[in-house]
Amino acid sequence: MERKFRIGDSKVLESRETVDGTMIRRRRETTDGHRFTTYERIEMPPLTVNKRSGNKEIYDRDKLLLAVRRSVGKFFNSELEVEEVVNKASDILYSYGTDEITSKQIGEAVLDVLAEVNEVAYVRFASVFREFKTLEDFENILKEQKRKK
Repeated sequence: MERKFRIGDSKVLESRETVDGTMIRRRRETTDGHRFTTYERIEMPPLTVNKRSGNKEIYDRDKLLLAVRRSVGKFFNSELEVEEVVNKASDILYSYGTDEITSKQIGEAVLDVLAEVNEVAYVRFASVFREFKTLEDFENILKEQKRKK
């Protein structure tokens, strides 16, 4: 059975930053002795995404997380590793210092991170993002990765 607790009815027992420094983990206890954990993420200013179709929408980190999990999640050992990929990609996007980005920039940011952490996931994501049509497309990306090493 899932219990729901109100943060206002609890006290903080312990606070610490997550390993990657993007969130604060707080261990809490309710007045009746139940303990639970909350995670607080720093709220960043909204980014507008210019889509290939010409439409614009607000950047949604959770949407990116879902897309990465769906496309390459099976190449990672834990959900935390997928979260780290999305966190690093989001950091890249915010580092551009602009309030508008393109969907292409989002995909390239994810590819930059994947290239560092998981080569197989990189190739898989690249094949979808860059819409590979032939074996030659795969060969070229593999040659490019070997050259970078």
